[in-house]
Amino acid sequence: MFNRLLLGCAAALMALGSAAAAPQILAPPAAPGPAVQPYVRVGAGATVLRHVTLIDGTGAPAQADRTVILRDGKIAAVGPAGLAAPKGATVLDLPGHTVLPGLVGMHDHMYYIARPNLDAAGHSEPPLVVPQMTFSSPRLYLAAGVTTLRTTGSVEPYADINVKRMIDAGQMVGPHMDVTGPYLEGAGSPFIQMHPLTDAEDARRTVAFWADQGATSFKAYMNITRAELKAAVEEAHRRGLKITGHLCSVTYPEAAELGIDNLEHGFFVNTQLDPGKAVDACPATVGTPTLLAMTPQSPEADALIRLLVDRHVALTSTLPVFEQSVPGHAPLNPRAMAVLTPEAREAYLYARNARNSPPRERFADTARAFQNALGLERKFVAAGGLLMAGPDPTGNGGVIPGFGDQREIELLVEAGFRPEEAIRIATLNGATYLGLADRIGSIAPGKNADLVVVKGDPSKAIADIENVEIVFKDGVGYDPGRLLSSVQGRYGQY
Repeated sequence: MFNRLLLGCAAALMALGSAAAAPQILAPPAAPGPAVQPYVRVGAGATVLRHVTLIDGTGAPAQADRTVILRDGKIAAVGPAGLAAPKGATVLDLPGHTVLPGLVGMHDHMYYIARPNLDAAGHSEPPLVVPQMTFSSPRLYLAAGVTTLRTTGSVEPYADINVKRMIDAGQMVGPHMDVTGPYLEGAGSPFIQMHPLTDAEDARRTVAFWADQGATSFKAYMNITRAELKAAVEEAHRRGLKITGHLCSVTYPEAAELGIDNLEHGFFVNTQLDPGKAVDACPATVGTPTLLAMTPQSPEADALIRLLVDRHVALTSTLPVFEQSVPGHAPLNPRAMAVLTPEAREAYLYARNARNSPPRERFADTARAFQNALGLERKFVAAGGLLMAGPDPTGNGGVIPGFGDQREIELLVEAGFRPEEAIRIATLNGATYLGLADRIGSIAPGKNADLVVVKGDPSKAIADIENVEIVFKDGVGYDPGRLLSSVQGRYGQY
């Protein structure tokens, strides 16, 4: 029986693979299958959302008492409260609620870093292990309002590609996915599951192979050389794909000159001013001295931002993962803690307590670097740069898929953006980078019906972004409560 089940699953995946045409991030909508139906709250027919506050994703001020009509997987109309409902439509009267675009998560992993034999002092034994969260991550993202995501580095790229195909076919619940190929990493990585590139030709071959397999973007990593990055950029661009990077051995100015499309983690991992930075080598300081020296008012910041804007290099803000290093800054979210396994929760709380214990002065540089980063992101946007959003949920239990995406928006508001501007960064800006702004990222007639209903008004209290009640993807409304219940105590396990 078990063997027949395995053969059946394999056959289904093979059929998906053989049926797949050229990979695309937004596949044609498929009817929810039996495994997806339990999480559907509102069917795919015409739906009217009446008496809502509207935050349309463009950065414009919120609009009170509006009506949004969904039909055939699209936004059919947006207008005043009295807008006529189509015959037979499901009408939801939602005073006290806000509708905003589905989030476009631009640094949303599908794995969790495990540290074997982690003890209370934070010590563990090698190697670092990166288990897939194939079951829990897609549900967590969708439950939080993420309707499109980029994996931004895969450790199990075949798993991510097949998850995307199953979601696109209506066989699995989750967001639209831009699957990034395996990390383009050089020698010396601590991650045992990453392939160390040997030279520029290896980088080119790796990009070519995974583009053929269905990857729709790529990510360079910390120990890549300039020659390897150049080859990867050229091959990705030759295929019409984009490449981002969490860099260290290559500085931001060097990467911009080589033609990279995007840089991850805002300004946190630029190493250009680190003392002792050697060519093609990641310094032990991994960017902290550069961020401390590069205040928003510094000439170095002016020059770097000018270069990035001129070269059309986008930045992805991932503030939640760095907030964890600032004592007393990150709130403890009980709903997020409930989805962790006991082991993952215990490991996180040990680390959190150690960070928050006195004397906090030992983390003064970390806190100052965080504030510099907030100011630099504001300055980058003011200069015309494209800033996007994602939490980077990896091995820190305080940054969890979906919950982390919401927290990122809250931190952008802390950085000085208006709530509507922060929501644009987390929606339309990501869609713009992906070349999908005509279909997703904002609320307007003709666009895909990917949107989120929250209780409250995030334009007045940004924490209301957490009060997700319905998530529409391709016009189908999903129930966040059911999705979260299905993964309680599972994240960190599978």
